[in-house]
Amino acid sequence: MHAESEKTLAQSAAEFGLKPEEYDLILKRMGREPNLVELGVFSVMWSEHCSYKSSRKHLAKFPTTGPRVICGPGENAGVVDIGDGQACIFKMESHNHPSYIEPYQGAATGVGGIMRDVFTMGARPIALLNALRFGDPAHPRTRRLVEGVVSGIGGYGNCVGVPTVAGETNFHRGYDGNILVNAMCVGLADADKIFYSAAPAAGLPVVYFGSKTGRDGIHGATMASAEFDDASDEKRPTVQVGDPFAEKLLIEATLELMASGAVAAIQDMGAAGLTSSSVEMAGKGAVGIELDLDQVPQREEGMSAYEMMLSESQERMLAILKPGREADGQRIFKKWGLDAATIGWTTDTGNIVLRHKGEVVCDLPLAPLSDDAPLYDRPWVKPALQARLAPEEVDAPIDYAQAILTLMSAPDMASKRWLWEQYDRHVMADTLEDSATGADAGIVRVHGTRKALAVTSDCTPRYVQNDPYEGGKQAVAEAWRNLTAVGADPIAITDNLNFGNPERPEIMGQIVCAIEGMAEACRALDFPVVSGNVSLYNETNGAAIPPTPTVGAVGLLVDYAKRADFSSLKAGQTLVLLGETRGEFGASMYLREILGREDGAPPPVDLALERRTGDFVRSKIVAREVLVVHDLSDGGLIAAAAEMAMASRVGLALDLPPGLPIHAQLFGEDQARYLIATDQPDALIASARAANLTAQVVGQAGGEHLSAAGVFSLSLDDVRQKHEGWMPAYMG
Repeated sequence: MHAESEKTLAQSAAEFGLKPEEYDLILKRMGREPNLVELGVFSVMWSEHCSYKSSRKHLAKFPTTGPRVICGPGENAGVVDIGDGQACIFKMESHNHPSYIEPYQGAATGVGGIMRDVFTMGARPIALLNALRFGDPAHPRTRRLVEGVVSGIGGYGNCVGVPTVAGETNFHRGYDGNILVNAMCVGLADADKIFYSAAPAAGLPVVYFGSKTGRDGIHGATMASAEFDDASDEKRPTVQVGDPFAEKLLIEATLELMASGAVAAIQDMGAAGLTSSSVEMAGKGAVGIELDLDQVPQREEGMSAYEMMLSESQERMLAILKPGREADGQRIFKKWGLDAATIGWTTDTGNIVLRHKGEVVCDLPLAPLSDDAPLYDRPWVKPALQARLAPEEVDAPIDYAQAILTLMSAPDMASKRWLWEQYDRHVMADTLEDSATGADAGIVRVHGTRKALAVTSDCTPRYVQNDPYEGGKQAVAEAWRNLTAVGADPIAITDNLNFGNPERPEIMGQIVCAIEGMAEACRALDFPVVSGNVSLYNETNGAAIPPTPTVGAVGLLVDYAKRADFSSLKAGQTLVLLGETRGEFGASMYLREILGREDGAPPPVDLALERRTGDFVRSKIVAREVLVVHDLSDGGLIAAAAEMAMASRVGLALDLPPGLPIHAQLFGEDQARYLIATDQPDALIASARAANLTAQVVGQAGGEHLSAAGVFSLSLDDVRQKHEGWMPAYMG
């Protein structure tokens, strides 16, 4: 090949996100130069999004097995046993870059994609969650991004008919140029009817079904593995377009095809579309695959092989059927009105071979594309840590009442009612608790049983920013605490690790330390990681997002009648604070919203204490000795008390014990703490102390005020008005 062609291919490789040394490695692995189609296939399979080349070494530190784990990382989603022959299948994934460029479609297709990851394993989706991070509310783009993302999530989930039951929404200037949209789906399946992606043998038909292939989303996986700059809006064509009605038909057709017994292996077409689905199915099964691209249902005229292989058009599946079962598949696809075609066969060559218009346009060994993709041990430096802030180093507010109103109406703390009222939270009629009801986790019944699944998503990026290791521990511990606070037995987590550019040692240090903290918490709490996603290069013009390792978690309620919430507080009940308060102010909401500071070491997480405290709380809920529980997190005791009072429409008079400064007791964010309302405080405190736990009375329920004698008194209506008012006023 002459020099001009070589230069063009090398340039193309760079445009596709491949480093010069990676292109050299391709030449070495192939023993020849690739053509453009082959280069495109390599570029998406070797992208960070598909290969985890910067993080794989460290992800291996996560515990991934446990008594309930049926399938851990490596498949489309994680699978856990929930008893009675049933399994829960769940995963979280990001759609960050597309949602910034085209908020409605970016968020909508994120929801569609995560549902496909779950039903491709045989599960019917029963719940959706989302973890959203937006920029400073004052930034000119933020309002439009919020509006588009929320509309996209609601528009897709509501149309498909799966309830959105929980999630979290934060605002910080660190996300001004790169928002985060992390979507999670939870599904139910029979434990003996789980479907996997590995092709079992050669000589089997490969069937494409779903929507037609178009030119949308080409190089989406590469875009998800690149930084943003001022020209990022030009990447709009790489954002896919979703059709929730097509997804609904696809769910039903897929589950019916599985029930027919015709499926040998199945994979959704997500990032990198037809390329990743075919490469992964053949690669995992140690077979080859041959596709005739002329047979691919196409939405547009004159599509090239390159465009078909790299398109990320939505609502598409690839199945390998058992011998002679194509007719069963065609009958089902016709019934549901889906495009479908047999587009190839599995082979015994170990290669992926693509034919287009009678020519072989790609012939690559599969091993270098998946198992043998580059694996980096990137250099990293330990993050600089900050000193702990003692309570006496942090100013008390001049006016406590005003400080509380300011805190409860701050963007991160204010009610997100405006947002979740746009989601159908009760479709399917099995939602018991959701974002609106006043519980620490969403709860969805397992239809036809007494069981329910509790679900939550958590991360405190400001903690991870100041200490990635402790922040990583805390993200896992808070998810565990949220499930515990409703009475659920925590089973397992999925994660979405959102960070900046891993080629910068200080960012790689955040990644390594956060993973190590998360892994330690997972081990201590018997809370294995069963699935997840890594989203790196979340930077704009060299400025990285705050490190955000989001944790999605699932727990089991054996009997959903034995659960707790924080909206059932009754006048006359006593408030008991379980857990020790030292007054941890580092990286706290109080520090940021009242004093305008973001410094200090985040609260340390004592995992043994976290475990002991949580196990105690859960035992009391299951025994029905405790019905009203709220875990303490952002904003400390006063935030938990205010949320409990507002949700229950009952006032609270706090009675703070002497010793620690008042502002430390009200606003400190010490971990492993729960606020419990009870009719029998003495018995609860005695029982806690017998379990070697700190417990003390901190107030009484009744009246119409939130108060602490001699410190502040606020009408509950005023608190509610401020808390509920911020978001509608902001969205205008």
